[in-house]
Amino acid sequence: MIKHNMQKIALAHDHLFQIGGAERVLVVLASLDKTAPIFTLINNPKITKQILDQDKIYTSYLQKIPLINKMFRYFLLSMPKAWEAINFDDYDLIISSSSAFVKGLNKKEGAVHICYCHAPTRYLWDDQEEYIGNLPEGKFLKTFLPRLLDRLQQWDYDKAQNVDHFIANSNFIAKKIAKHYKKDAQVIYPPVNVDDFHISNEIEDYYLLVSRLRPYKKVDMAIHAFNNLKLPLKIIGSGSEMSRLKKLAHSNIEFLGEISDEERNRYLARCKAFIYPQIEDFGITAIEAMASGRPVIALKKGGALETVVEGLSGTFFDEQTWESLAHKILRFDNKNYNSINIREHAKKFDEKVFRQKVLELINNI
Repeated sequence: MIKHNMQKIALAHDHLFQIGGAERVLVVLASLDKTAPIFTLINNPKITKQILDQDKIYTSYLQKIPLINKMFRYFLLSMPKAWEAINFDDYDLIISSSSAFVKGLNKKEGAVHICYCHAPTRYLWDDQEEYIGNLPEGKFLKTFLPRLLDRLQQWDYDKAQNVDHFIANSNFIAKKIAKHYKKDAQVIYPPVNVDDFHISNEIEDYYLLVSRLRPYKKVDMAIHAFNNLKLPLKIIGSGSEMSRLKKLAHSNIEFLGEISDEERNRYLARCKAFIYPQIEDFGITAIEAMASGRPVIALKKGGALETVVEGLSGTFFDEQTWESLAHKILRFDNKNYNSINIREHAKKFDEKVFRQKVLELINNI
């Protein structure tokens, strides 16, 4: 538990309508002080009740808008204002979990804001061009939107200056925080409960990919590689790209959709290798594969460079092309890897390590 001289603590998270790596970080942060409320722009209880106490969650005025869960991205201009409207005057310490606008919350004088930053807001900084390119709404919006995003980028920068302590989820992100916000950040890797995963004595004849099905995840690239290799690939996850990806895939590729953690962990433990084609800020799913004793075949960029050790816990392919991935798979032999050694490596990223480091930072303020 947190030991400090501050009276009241609040947590804040951008939005709660899915369960991914950022939400799992929030769950562990919430366990550090079980009395702390969680503020967010919108919440989908049907999804988040699996991981969070709904009585602790407080939403913004955006929650009252009909169909907000489906229409959320169209309220881009309202999101900063919604955070500024939430009153945090009762709180001495605010811990935010941020990949978008939550860092813009207003705190009272003398309060401390610690921001666990999963990434500087992607569509405002590094991925603005790709974000606009993937929008389906037509030329008018794509002409108008860059000017809007530039205004939001300035707001994002200004608000970042009010954060007292940044925590980055990787050195990769710490460098981006320094570049975009001109702020230092302490690196604390996200938590993985290694005990949730197990090694299997039985390895089956398939490769595995676990991901949200969104354009930047580059699942289509993996599909092209396996279409050409004619090797079995199983894909766990759902998202906006599902229909398009299914049309691309040949019969050797199986889409499992959203499945239980128990089922997912079984697939993780028995795959030949875990496929990781995207550039991630950190990459919790790769650690989960390693906690299951399975090697990772990863693109040699981003957070994977801090988690995958060549020849020990996996191997890299150099270019983000299906040809580069396919070439690496052709040369890959899972018998060259020791499951016990891979799992031992994953323990460096265990939840216990995360909790200890975050508590040390808070209690030393």
